[in-house]
Amino acid sequence: MFHIDTLETEGLGNRSYLVGGARAAVVVDPPRDVDRVIAAAARRGVRIVAVAETHVHNDYVTGGLELARLTGARYLVPAGALVDFARVAVADGDVEEIEAGLGLRAVATPGHTPHHTSYVLEEDGRAVAAFTGGSLLLGGVGRPDLVEPRLTDRLARAQHASVHRLATELDDEVAVLPTHGFGSFCSAGQSGGGHDTIGAAKATNPALLKDVETFVAELLEGLDDVPAYYAHMGPANSAGPAPMDLTAPERADAGEIARRLAAGEWVVDLRDRRAYAQGHVAGSLNIEVAGQLATYLAWLIPWGKPVTLLAETADEITRAQRELARVGIDRPAAAAVGSPIDWAGDGVPLADFPRATFADLAAARERGAQPVVLDVRRDAERSQGWIEGSVHVPVHQVHQRLDEVPAGTVWVHCAGGMRAAIAASVLDAAGREVVAVDDGYAAAVAAGLTLATPAQH
Repeated sequence: MFHIDTLETEGLGNRSYLVGGARAAVVVDPPRDVDRVIAAAARRGVRIVAVAETHVHNDYVTGGLELARLTGARYLVPAGALVDFARVAVADGDVEEIEAGLGLRAVATPGHTPHHTSYVLEEDGRAVAAFTGGSLLLGGVGRPDLVEPRLTDRLARAQHASVHRLATELDDEVAVLPTHGFGSFCSAGQSGGGHDTIGAAKATNPALLKDVETFVAELLEGLDDVPAYYAHMGPANSAGPAPMDLTAPERADAGEIARRLAAGEWVVDLRDRRAYAQGHVAGSLNIEVAGQLATYLAWLIPWGKPVTLLAETADEITRAQRELARVGIDRPAAAAVGSPIDWAGDGVPLADFPRATFADLAAARERGAQPVVLDVRRDAERSQGWIEGSVHVPVHQVHQRLDEVPAGTVWVHCAGGMRAAIAASVLDAAGREVVAVDDGYAAAVAAGLTLATPAQH
């Protein structure tokens, strides 16, 4: 009898899997914080005999090399992947025995990357689950544009062929267990859900319902923005990541925080956006630890710039440090715990700005005010419609395009409030008057705001 344990990395929209039997197990696409994997194996009472990568990941730093070193496991990496470390080069059809009657068979599924490989779990020679990495996802596929622009069309076609191969070769009841697609920017289109089977994918997955030309055209047209830090993930994984270092960072007092701000370093306040708006250290930025901290901080920050973390508790600093290390921001320059009064120092006034709803924005316009409305959603979201008269700068570009934001009080909105708070903090740090719209975008219509669509412009 086999077991499959799922390890979720929610902030990045990824899943890893511990797969095995009574005594031994394989780990597929492990996260960088391998202590979670080792703990899961210990709970099962199994020995990790192999670690399998479906591809060289572009969205996070893998823990595969370190996990293999710590456990003595065989490290399985697709043969076509160019890496700088010793590994077991896996080719199409190779089988890794986990224990008697249980094995993992490699299936070449290029598309997300040229070397992408899925793994099919076989019990007594019968396929029972497919670990599809960034190939066949739940409701979509992995995006084909993260490797090299000149390969994108070719990889999109390969992606179509690969998912059809899986659907053809595997029985309908085989479980589909991808790595990406649960909010990950590595997925193309809307990929989510809890679980799937080959049979369900045949009935619902666009890649299996459309001819190759239609599929490729729609896939490429629907590709979303690529987080800037992705450019650093592939090289880090190819080189062989260092072990994660979660020792406590240097503690900063108010004077140290002021010095770091004056030096142009980033100071990030991890508190809830509502608390931040009420009072914060002038010049600090706000990315909630409870939100997608790793994605948005890594996307915004100039790569390699020192970052100091501010939080109410040491546990929040520890959580943030773990999340950031997953995307290669290994060591915060410093950290401070307490309140904004502690971080600013005696007699130093705190900065603040108001929060509002779309109804408040509508009311301001009705009073004759002419606020600057800044939409910080991504291009793909904006293309579906926008508030008439709004300016568009995606949140990950605001710090680089401040001069494009017109003069005046800026009302910042996104789709729900989190990204608006990030952008508002960037504008506030730059000395702009801001109002953070902390509201769901659907409320804009109910508030009476006029929405525009591409057909009207």
